[in-house]
Amino acid sequence: MTHPRFRLRALCALLAAATLAGCVNLAPVYSRPEAPVPKAWPASTDAKDTKDTKDTRDAKDGTVSATTGWQSFITDDRLRRTITLALANNRDLRVAVQNIEKARAQYGVQRAELFPSVSATAGGTRQRTSAATSSSGESSIGNTYTASLGFSSYELDLFGRVRNLNEAALQSYLSTEATTRSTQISLVAEVASAWLTLAADNERLKLAQDTLASQQRSYELTSRMKALGASTALALAQAQTTVDSARVDVAGYTAQVAQDRNALDLLAGATVPDELLPAAGMTTASALVEVPAGLPSTLLQQRPDVLAAEHTLQGSNADIGAARAAFFPTISLTASSGSSSTALSGLFKGGNSTWSFAPSISLPIFNAGSNRASLDSAKAQREIDLATYEKTVQTAFKEVADALAVRGSLGEKLAAQQSLVDATQKSFTLSEALYRNGSYSYLEVLDAQRSLYTAQQTLITLRLSEQSNRITLYKVMGGGDTAQPASAG
Repeated sequence: MTHPRFRLRALCALLAAATLAGCVNLAPVYSRPEAPVPKAWPASTDAKDTKDTKDTRDAKDGTVSATTGWQSFITDDRLRRTITLALANNRDLRVAVQNIEKARAQYGVQRAELFPSVSATAGGTRQRTSAATSSSGESSIGNTYTASLGFSSYELDLFGRVRNLNEAALQSYLSTEATTRSTQISLVAEVASAWLTLAADNERLKLAQDTLASQQRSYELTSRMKALGASTALALAQAQTTVDSARVDVAGYTAQVAQDRNALDLLAGATVPDELLPAAGMTTASALVEVPAGLPSTLLQQRPDVLAAEHTLQGSNADIGAARAAFFPTISLTASSGSSSTALSGLFKGGNSTWSFAPSISLPIFNAGSNRASLDSAKAQREIDLATYEKTVQTAFKEVADALAVRGSLGEKLAAQQSLVDATQKSFTLSEALYRNGSYSYLEVLDAQRSLYTAQQTLITLRLSEQSNRITLYKVMGGGDTAQPASAG
């Protein structure tokens, strides 16, 4: 005689074949919406020195392509190691990674609905029958043992309801994964910006300290000249103002550097070791490679936030299919196969087999418009998600266009500012020499020194702006081929 397990396997195979052969999918056919943005960036946003940049150039040429990861984008080893520390310890990223794990588990729960839940049961009953109810007129004690294998309430997905719910759960998981990747890209950009800001403020502090030392020497020289009658009390008072002004700047930038350290530690999720901080005397002009110009706007569709919005749109598309399937009958199956015996030793002997098969069908007849309302809600949600997707693409386009517009003039600004620094440095040197020869008043020297100090501070700010613009471009273009976030242990 055929074993009950083999009969059950054959029954499951038959049901699966019938399901696959007869099921239909009522979800609308999905196609990616046309991006509501131009295919190229506004012509006015291209920098003069990058118009001929090819998207095939790589870090060897001083640029990165659209798919280069942050490890290639960052050229400074200390900054690379700081970002690695942040990726391992930042709490916001940990929350995002756990959201992936949660979404993956929820998808697994929904996917399990595609398959029958098979369970094995075994039991034994010992009971006493009274004489009044016994057919023999005498009381008796009997045993019953059972063992079975089967499934219960398995829905035949003839109209795609379960499969569409599974698809919606999958798209939700993929959307969460893309959102987490967006969080990682933002973290890389924020850490790089904070690290470069610290480097720039260190430059400003060093400049203020050097200026203070220079002004202190000038004050001492003016004091000696006054003692000799070669200078005036006015010149000495003017020299004192420059010293005090420099002291204020030193104190201000010292506090700012400390705040920059705190901000960097927060982003890193741990105290950043001193050996990973910007090197003494470094400038912000060489920490990052160039992001190429001339890339098509279609790259925006690979941005994590755009991908997340598209996955959400695909999920709402599947929800429509599940809502449509609710108008059709639901067929559920319950089946089991096993053995029953009054003696445990004879439980699996021939002739003791049992089986049951209980199909059921549920046909919606009247539910006060609930199914229609659910379908209308699903359709409205799809339109909301479509508008959200299109707005996400438009926002991404604006962010890139804005960054390119800023970049278009940065090179010229830097060149002009460097020339201004050189000119003011020469003016200060000449005015100081003329003052010592008695040909200039100290007020003219003071004016030249202030102009030089201001020009040097502005140059530091422009260098930081140029590097920050590279970070912004890299971020808004999708961050390149960043590593997928690892599951937290």
